[in-house]
Amino acid sequence: MSTFKDRENAFENKYAHDAEMQFKAEARRNKLLGLWAAEKLGKSDDDAAAYAREVIKADFEEAGDEDVYRKVAGDLGDRVPEAEIRAKMVELMAVAKAQLMEEL
Repeated sequence: MSTFKDRENAFENKYAHDAEMQFKAEARRNKLLGLWAAEKLGKSDDDAAAYAREVIKADFEEAGDEDVYRKVAGDLGDRVPEAEIRAKMVELMAVAKAQLMEEL
């Protein structure tokens, strides 16, 4: 019976690890997106870092990515089209995951 319990524990641990890695990847993606958007807004250095933190915080408003998209799209206004922002979010998620994997 302990074999089944061991397998159950292993699956639970893997699920917890995967959820943690997904959370970290999303936070990293949001930071990168914030820095990208800050550059489009003409912000640099401390202002860009502060804006990136605002984008990270925006993700805690609701589940999913729409709150982050709304934050960035609202701030960028007509400077960047919706499709470009969404494409950048996908691109930066891949970058964030790659960076996290390098850190392991």
